[in-house]
Amino acid sequence: MTDRQLRDTPITATVRFGSLLTMLLICGCGALKPAAPPKLLEETDTPNSAGEFLEDIERKTFDFFWANANPKNGLVPDRYPTRKFASVAAVGFGLTAYPIGVERGYISRAEARDRVLKTLRFFRDAPQGPGPKGFAGYKGFYYHFLDMETGVRFNEISDLSMIDTSLFIAGVLFCQNYFDGTDPEEKELRKIADWLYRRIDWGWASRDDGAVALSWTPEMGFHQRNWRGYNESSIMYILGLGSPTAPMPASAWQSYTSTFDFHWVKEGMWYLSFPPLFGHQYAHVWIDFRDIRDAYMRGKGIDYFDNTRRAIFAQRSYVIANPMKWAGYSSRLWGITASDGPVEAALDYNGETRAFHAYAARGAGGAQNFDDGTLAPNAVAGALPFTPEVALPTLRLMKEQYGKYIYSTFGFVDAFNPSFNYTDVKLTYGRVVPEVGWVDDNYLGIDQGLTITMIENFRSGFIWRVMRRSPYLRRGLERAGFQGGWLDSREYHGR
Repeated sequence: MTDRQLRDTPITATVRFGSLLTMLLICGCGALKPAAPPKLLEETDTPNSAGEFLEDIERKTFDFFWANANPKNGLVPDRYPTRKFASVAAVGFGLTAYPIGVERGYISRAEARDRVLKTLRFFRDAPQGPGPKGFAGYKGFYYHFLDMETGVRFNEISDLSMIDTSLFIAGVLFCQNYFDGTDPEEKELRKIADWLYRRIDWGWASRDDGAVALSWTPEMGFHQRNWRGYNESSIMYILGLGSPTAPMPASAWQSYTSTFDFHWVKEGMWYLSFPPLFGHQYAHVWIDFRDIRDAYMRGKGIDYFDNTRRAIFAQRSYVIANPMKWAGYSSRLWGITASDGPVEAALDYNGETRAFHAYAARGAGGAQNFDDGTLAPNAVAGALPFTPEVALPTLRLMKEQYGKYIYSTFGFVDAFNPSFNYTDVKLTYGRVVPEVGWVDDNYLGIDQGLTITMIENFRSGFIWRVMRRSPYLRRGLERAGFQGGWLDSREYHGR
């Protein structure tokens, strides 16, 4: 079957857990016990029958990338309409969105190929070097933020970002494996994609123990902190371990997971915690973690897909409990992650001083919660492959109850806050709507990317299927110690 024929095939995750899911909660050793799930999934809500509702979101979100990327170089704005600079991670999501557009019939394969090829050519030719100005990156890595026109480092605050480069490269490898035709353009596309990946010097960014530095700048060198502890950087380590030219040391994954026990917590169930939901979702955009396990998860009796499911339910339980008494929180309204917010200020809320933030890594679950009442639709869309029984009703409610204010040309805006009704405060983003609260006026590239990709993975598993073809992804997973599942399948072995 072709990817187009398979695109509307319900993913295994929905079947795996039964019509709603029959297994979840765990004891202290991590073994699964049967538990009744929340029965909120409407009878018509399956990957296929929820299609009309999700199709509208997916199409509008796709249009964000198609309309707002610079057609000359493929750079995607960090946010819109505040379109000051590009985000290299948003480019990776855009590269992943274009083949989705082909499979869904939004654009032709030739249109997608041409946009991707322009993007890859631009990144191939963008200047790299150690200087503070006039370069797009160094050692194969790219700066977090780039000028929308020139593609060089946006300003001195922008750091050389290992994780944002990894999200970009994930999109590059996705396109390399999707555009498998014999015409000269697709051959060139694959060749450039391969060159961009092989150029990255992962070893340069790695410490002696294998841990990867958080970032690098010409002014300060490597950041003193490393990427350790459970978070979104799992995809960075797997891509770095898979490199055939300048890989991370073999100890990298063990170093990354060495502090996981500090994040293994029980909040109704045992799971690896990371408060903002995006940390549980980003790597899963491109990697199908169902039924594949590294040594750490083999010891816990679950996989990282299960872990993300548990993290979502843990956050939802926090929202239901609502210890800070925020407006609107309920079993049907949740979704706390890194997102926009109204303002940087300490304000009186029902007789207590509460901190509110503009853009911030909000989250619940684990040791470092931050919650100011702000909710992000992309956190819920990103939960669809894991917890459709609660994510679909929440997305519906967000659109039905707040859609007039938060749903427009490119789908959901980044965030909203029903508790924020301060009309005498100068806002950083958005506006306050009487009796509704604060609503954002921006779309964020990375959050739009999570929305479209995880809707598609829920509907068809398309991105996962394509990425299983990547020998680099397989090599990275196997070097990290993953076994089982599709890694053992003849269909994907050795490709």
